Amino acid sequence: MPRLSVLLIAALLLWVRTASAEGLAFVLNSADASISVIDVTTRHELRRIPVLREPHHMALSPDGKSLLVGDSGGNEVFFLDPRTGDIQKRLPIADPYQLQFSPDGKFLTVTGLARNQIDIYDAASMTLLHRVPIAAMPSHINYSPDSKIAYVSLQESNRLVALDLHSGAIVWNTEVGKTPAGVLWHDGKLLVGIMGQDFVAVVDPADGHVERKIVTGRGAHNLFVSPDGHVIYVCNRVDGTITELDAKTLAIQRSLKLAGGPDDMDFAPDGTIWVTRRFAHAVAFLDPRTGQSTSLEVGRSPHGIWMNTHMAPPARISMK
Repeated sequence: MPRLSVLLIAALLLWVRTASAEGLAFVLNSADASISVIDVTTRHELRRIPVLREPHHMALSPDGKSLLVGDSGGNEVFFLDPRTGDIQKRLPIADPYQLQFSPDGKFLTVTGLARNQIDIYDAASMTLLHRVPIAAMPSHINYSPDSKIAYVSLQESNRLVALDLHSGAIVWNTEVGKTPAGVLWHDGKLLVGIMGQDFVAVVDPADGHVERKIVTGRGAHNLFVSPDGHVIYVCNRVDGTITELDAKTLAIQRSLKLAGGPDDMDFAPDGTIWVTRRFAHAVAFLDPRTGQSTSLEVGRSPHGIWMNTHMAPPARISMK
C-alpha cells in the first residue's frame, strides 16, 4: 500500500477515535476502585477503568492534556487522557484524597485525609515543595484568586486552615463548624459547607472568622457555581437536597429534593446538572428548571465527577 494511503488511513482512524471520545463524563466510584466513563449525549456508561483501591477526586492539568485522578488508598495519581480516558501514566503520591491546581497553574495542592498532611507540589515538575503536618483529616481545597493562599477544611478538628503556597507556612487556623467540607472562594469571601451540621459558613479570608451562617440542610457538603455565575448550588448529603443560593446576595432561592446523598456535580451542555448520589450508587441528571431528575446506576459510592465538554474541541485533521 502506498505510504500516503497508509498515512491517510492512520489519520482518519485517529480522527474517528477522537471524535467518538468527545462528550465524556468521568465518575469516580470510591468503593469500587473504578472510574465510570459515560457518554454525555446518550447517558450510557461506556466502560469502567480499573484503578487500585479508592478514587475520590480529580483535577484537569493547567495545559488541559491530563486528567489527574487521586487514588488515596492506592497512594497513586492516575494521569488520564481527558478526551479518551486512556491512562497516560501513574505517579506515586501519598494519600491523594483531594487535589487541585492553583488559579495560575503553578501549584498543585494534595490533601492526605488519612495521613493528616497537606502536600504542595510544583505543578510543572510534580516536585514536592512543602509537606505540612496538620490535625486532622484535611479534606477540600480552594485558593485565593492571586494563587498565594490555599484554604483547606479539616474535617475531624472542625477547622479551616490557610496556607502560604510559597513558604508552606500556616497563615491562620480557625474553627468554623462541625466537620467542614467543601470550600469555595466567592466574591471576596470563603463559603464552607459544614457537613456535620446544616449550614454554609461565610468566612473572612483575612483571618478565618465566621461572619455568618446560611442554613441550607443537614450534611451541607459541597458548593458549585452555575455556568452563568448566577447561582451557587449546595449539596446537602444527609437531607438529600440541593439548595440554590443567589450568587450576589447569598439568599436562598429554593431547595431541590434529590435523595441518595448528593455529593459532587458538573454541568452538561444541555443544561442538566449531573450529580453523584453517594449513598444510592448512581448519577442523577437533574433539570434545574423543573427540579425533576432521572438516574443512571454506576459503581459503589460515586464521588467526584467531571465532564470533558468544558474543553475546547480538538483540532480536526484536514483530508484535502
